[in-house]
Amino acid sequence: MKIRAGYEIAYEMAQATPMLFMLSVHPSRMPDLVTPHRITVEPDVVTREYRDVFGNICTRVLAPAGLFTLKADFVISDTGVPDIVKPDAIQHAVEDLPDDVVLYLLGSRYCDTDKLMDTAWNLFGNAPTGWGRVQAICDHVHNHLKFGYEHASATRSASDGFAERLGVCRDFAHLAITFCRCMNIPARYCTGYLGDIGVPLDPAPMDFSAWFEVYLDDEWFTFDARHNTPRIGRILMGTGRDATDVALSTAFGSNILKKFHIVTDEVIET
Repeated sequence: MKIRAGYEIAYEMAQATPMLFMLSVHPSRMPDLVTPHRITVEPDVVTREYRDVFGNICTRVLAPAGLFTLKADFVISDTGVPDIVKPDAIQHAVEDLPDDVVLYLLGSRYCDTDKLMDTAWNLFGNAPTGWGRVQAICDHVHNHLKFGYEHASATRSASDGFAERLGVCRDFAHLAITFCRCMNIPARYCTGYLGDIGVPLDPAPMDFSAWFEVYLDDEWFTFDARHNTPRIGRILMGTGRDATDVALSTAFGSNILKKFHIVTDEVIET
């Protein structure tokens, strides 16, 4: 199948301001592009790309004063297969984990493992190890948090979300990641596109989505505590320890978001 995706995002800048964006398709999905992935900006100023320590593609720009707009529009191929489910995937002993995976056992800005360690072991200490334990965590988070765009908060940590019992997709991901790490299961945060493909249309405006991956059986597997069901058509943009590492935009100065329009639609071929 093919998916058309992209965005138009605009900011009002009070003055020329350095900005950092993570709006590119992840390198792992670049071979699937049917049309080129290009970020265009208005006004047409110089942009520069680099790869961060997690392998994500980042874009730097000095945004001029006034209205500054970023756009992308591309088509990508997808298997059309839902997220892989492997119930017999095993959990590794910490001492057997690869060196570059151990990082994803540690606490981070939004995944405050120190505050939820006892809670995690009380909730999931008797759950099956491996896949079964991660699914138990997803089930709990899915039922514990109430989703609502009006609940979005840039400062909410996993422990805050657990206490408040509400949030958006990033809060579901942060809480599930934190519980996994508390249970010695490496988990990393993911952001990207997730359209309403193979599911009923959501009447809310399209947005980017957050989910997470866990390391089991020598592989990274996708889990989604908000939807808690295998989904079709994820387009990965970035991975990291939590939302800090994959912030869609970072401005080193004041700005006002003026437009935020995201597109993720299946291409119906005739």
